Amino acid sequence: MTDAVGSIDMPDAEDEAPESKKKARKGGKRGKKGPLGRLALFYRQIVAELRKVVWPTRSQLSTYTAVVIVFVVVMIGLVTVIDFGFARVIKYVFG
Repeated sequence: MTDAVGSIDMPDAEDEAPESKKKARKGGKRGKKGPLGRLALFYRQIVAELRKVVWPTRSQLSTYTAVVIVFVVVMIGLVTVIDFGFARVIKYVFG
């Protein structure tokens, strides 16, 4: 009987590889460096990620800011109207 990988009776080629060929890793990059080395690596990774960021232009930033402010003002108005509506309903029900 076979499946997508191969025969059930015959193991895959990866499983047949002798264990002597595989290297045992002890911690990778982190295992070879002390705390200051790991901190420096972390800092270098942060700088590398920040270089990948596509920063918005000034006009895009002002547009995005205006959209967020308008959205927040609309949501505040919506919550305020719902709150006043619930307050009137509660006053009507409980007098």
